[in-house]
Amino acid sequence: MRTEFQPDSYVVSFQDIDQTQVTVVGGKGAHLGELSRIEGIRVPAGFCVTTDAFRRIMAQAPSIDDRLDQLSRLRPDDLESIRTQSAEIRHALEGIAIPDDLAAAITGAVARLGEQAAYAVRSSATAEDLPTASFAGQQDTYLNIVGPAAILQHVSRCWASLFTERAVTYRLRNGFDHRKAHMAVVVQQMVFPEAAGILFTADPVTSNRNIVSVEASFGLGEALVSGLVNGDVYKVRDGEIVTKAVATKQLAIEPCPAGGTREQAIEPPRQRQPALTDAQVVRLAQLGRRIEAHFGCPQDIEWCLVADGFHIVQSRPITTLFPIPVVDDGENHVYVSVGHQQMMTDPMKPLGLSVWQLTALRPMYVAGGRLFVDVTLGLASPSSRAGILALGRSDPLIGDALKTIIDRGDFIPSLPDQGDGGPPLGGAPTPIETDPAIVTELIERTQASIAALGRDIRTKSGAALLDVILADIAELRRILSDPQSHQVIMAGMEATWWLNDQLHEWLGEVGAADTLTRSVPDNVTSEMGLALLDVADVIRPHPGVVAFLEGVEDEGFLDELPKLEGGTQARDAIRAYLDRFGMRCVGEIDITRPRWSERPNTLVPVILANVKNFEPGARERRFERGRQEASDKEQELLERLQALPAGERKADEAKRMIDRVRTFIGYREYPKYGMVSRYFVYKQALLEEAERLVQAHVLREAEDIFYLTFQELHDVVRTHQVDDGLIRRRKDDFRSFRALVPPRVLTSDGEAVAGSYRRDDLPAGALVGLPVSAGTIEGRARVVLDMAEADLEAGDILVTAYTDPSWSPLFVAINGLVTEVGGLMTHGAVIAREYGLPAVVGVEHATRLIEDGQRIRVNGTHGYIEVLPVTSSTTPAAI
Repeated sequence: MRTEFQPDSYVVSFQDIDQTQVTVVGGKGAHLGELSRIEGIRVPAGFCVTTDAFRRIMAQAPSIDDRLDQLSRLRPDDLESIRTQSAEIRHALEGIAIPDDLAAAITGAVARLGEQAAYAVRSSATAEDLPTASFAGQQDTYLNIVGPAAILQHVSRCWASLFTERAVTYRLRNGFDHRKAHMAVVVQQMVFPEAAGILFTADPVTSNRNIVSVEASFGLGEALVSGLVNGDVYKVRDGEIVTKAVATKQLAIEPCPAGGTREQAIEPPRQRQPALTDAQVVRLAQLGRRIEAHFGCPQDIEWCLVADGFHIVQSRPITTLFPIPVVDDGENHVYVSVGHQQMMTDPMKPLGLSVWQLTALRPMYVAGGRLFVDVTLGLASPSSRAGILALGRSDPLIGDALKTIIDRGDFIPSLPDQGDGGPPLGGAPTPIETDPAIVTELIERTQASIAALGRDIRTKSGAALLDVILADIAELRRILSDPQSHQVIMAGMEATWWLNDQLHEWLGEVGAADTLTRSVPDNVTSEMGLALLDVADVIRPHPGVVAFLEGVEDEGFLDELPKLEGGTQARDAIRAYLDRFGMRCVGEIDITRPRWSERPNTLVPVILANVKNFEPGARERRFERGRQEASDKEQELLERLQALPAGERKADEAKRMIDRVRTFIGYREYPKYGMVSRYFVYKQALLEEAERLVQAHVLREAEDIFYLTFQELHDVVRTHQVDDGLIRRRKDDFRSFRALVPPRVLTSDGEAVAGSYRRDDLPAGALVGLPVSAGTIEGRARVVLDMAEADLEAGDILVTAYTDPSWSPLFVAINGLVTEVGGLMTHGAVIAREYGLPAVVGVEHATRLIEDGQRIRVNGTHGYIEVLPVTSSTTPAAI
């Protein structure tokens, strides 16, 4: 059916636009219209060519429809295809003649403003300058355009710029539908400024919302926006300039008399002159705060200075800022990331956040789809401060960031001591007998409790089901806070620290506990990795099964296996593995994440790698080798201790601690295994309830429950009413949260406080991190961001963002580990030590600084990574 377009719907002036009209005039146009409404803010006059005009042009090129289908199927990394197909679409759009009535509407608006004036012609996409996605720089801007014909030509170019390579790639990476993005065009009178630049109402470096950052240069602001020059930088707080850096400005962009712009050299005496006076900077910061208050969020503002007056030519939300937990008490707060301690820094969906909050033993706050703990009071009181700072023992970057805040002396109040604050975090546990039966009993109690939950929950539905889960979460909290369980965990950790500290002092031994903790009993996470070697042993003798698994793409493959020779045994082996470990997955603290039992194809690449890289019986041999290495190390250390002064006493103390660490350290992995096991029981029951809600036409799809909190879901189950708009907004929020990088430490000012290792003992060019498993290894770096896409060979070094327990099956095939997130006692570090893998964690930006396939050297003893020259040996070597 032909779409009817009305000529008066093609052009709308700024005065008739507000921020609700994004679908009509795009993000940039809506913001300019809204800016024009703010008292005291000067905005150069202009109008918008609406999305109706763009849709009319698109309708005149039916061939574009098929090309959009092809474009939507491309991968973001298929740059060559994106380049070719986007160029074809741009060429087609620019070749369409603008219909006479549409051209007349545009040129008529130009005539009303002045045909001889110069204009800026800017793209304004509907998915641009939004609170959750800026799309900044994705489409085109043209400056100093003079005359109606030139303006029409550049309007066409702006329409076509919706399909630049960078714009297409951005949409593909962020999950935006090409068909839902439309293009309006802003046509705005040019001002020719003495100075121009950018103003951020939150510090773009630290994210501190109390700092206004101003960048300024001579001429048009395009010189700064395009990165052609470094401008002067001012930081303003509470109406005062707190820092000022005047740059050497060698170039400016100036308008050409005949239209367009050119680069102009700045004469040397003027290059070091400030582009603004201090008074102008303060006044500009005040304007920025007024604009921010109007829009309700921090803004990225483009400004021009003309005859001592400021004109605002654009304002958009700053989308890269990490949100601040909402606590409306007017006090300063310091938050520590839970995800960095739990090895899961991805955003969580609302149901996952709320279930974890219900499970947690202390209050947690949500921001950007992540959880944070408020440590303000702990830092303020001297009696508890040491315990909080002890976080630095596991993650030095967190510890250093917290110490930085304390050392400033102006953010955390100093509270009087409240007396004994209890043992500091990481302090000595209550004495406990070194008895393996204690661990056995704790595990058996947890298993019995999970079995009882499974029996009880099967009989429940509706609100009663939610009540049972809520009651069981209370039981889970009781188990997690069990004093004896805590004693066992702390005893193992303290024994580890004691051995490393004392053996270093007595013998000069670095990281002795790393070898002493290999192949310890009762470590369910290391058993999970080794058990997949047994699955490979079942599959390896059957080439047909191996070939079939190499082509597996979806989760239904288990039902097909019995059709093959050896397939029944393969299926049974995989199912047996899933019966024990299928509740695990990447990001398992989020109950909404798909579990291995739900997507068993996730494990197929790891199984195939084990088939290729190992011989039969590898699990038993590997475990026994680790046990023997630990035994040999123990004997060696005890003999060396006995040769020292007071050697018998020192050897006896060390022996007691070795026995303690080998008895208890493996149990540290079990409470989380028990928790995740319960989460899977909850999830299965909740999804069954969700299917009933779908059948009752309450929900559109079962997984909509993931975007509700537990309490909201309880209300939906009880009332059979749901807010579809809330679910849609939550889905949009979650998509935007995935683009954010959570800080380790965050303040209520919004400042992301970055810690550092403060070390100067590194080789030149080395990447620094935290040493968590001793030894040095050279090999090929495999940068893996998705476990399901891991393609590892024996001897590779795994480089990834983080590893929670679900990554452990990969550890059996690698020779070393590097992660961006991690601590001394986090799961990846524990398993790396047990498997004898040199490991360095907490390496900032490791997955960007290390390229896939590069040869690297990992020094897990001293905590750094070296990228090796191409000429280095190609054989992995332990040093």
